[in-house]
Amino acid sequence: MTRHRHTESEIAAKLMTAGEMAARGVLHRDIARSLGISLMTYQRWRKARRASEHVPQAVVNPGRMAASVGCKEVSQISELKIENIRLRRLVADLLLEKLKLQESLQGLSANGRMVERS
Repeated sequence: MTRHRHTESEIAAKLMTAGEMAARGVLHRDIARSLGISLMTYQRWRKARRASEHVPQAVVNPGRMAASVGCKEVSQISELKIENIRLRRLVADLLLEKLKLQESLQGLSANGRMVERS
């Protein structure tokens, strides 16, 4: 197999085809073979796509995203991803607060009084 540098649009198209094939139950090695790429390349592309879904692309590179999606959609996607990040941080803060409260409740003695900690 000769080396070929695929463009992002080619990768996206091949991953879409691969997703359809995977939904039909085709094995990964057969998917990679039919796409004309190695299994390792296919796995690397899938991993990169999963990682990029968690990063707001409009913030990282707005020009790249604007080529495939309209300007209005880019701003909506960007706002939603930023809101998602904000909500994740909020949940993390609430979980930390919950843990602190649980730790303080464990400090209560059997008679209901707080045990002094130094």
